[in-house]
Amino acid sequence: MKMLAVVALGGAIGAIGRYLVIITMGSMVGTMIPVGTLTVNIVGSFAMGILVPLIGVGDLVSQELRAFLTVGLLGAFTTFSTFSMDVVVLFQRDAIGLAALYLFLSVFLSIAAFVTGYYLMRSFVV
Repeated sequence: MKMLAVVALGGAIGAIGRYLVIITMGSMVGTMIPVGTLTVNIVGSFAMGILVPLIGVGDLVSQELRAFLTVGLLGAFTTFSTFSMDVVVLFQRDAIGLAALYLFLSVFLSIAAFVTGYYLMRSFVV
């Protein structure tokens, strides 16, 4: 039960963070790329890349803290479902080029951010 509460708390904080980023940056302006969703996915991937080496080394953090940060906080902060919806909306608006660009940038930059964070942190941890 404690683990569920920890994940729920992290999820609530992550979801609020995502909402604030999206409304601050604007989730979509006309047919422009949804920069809010793009940003949370890139930032969240980078943060996950930093966390993985940190929380995977020995017993630096508890299982609860790991779940709070990865499943709860970052799981709710980043969002593939919103990303999917944004791509479909761009296609429906006949913004095929922007949809393709957004799709490519989201996937490529999020993976690149994870790898960057991961190797940056591994150079300090290992």
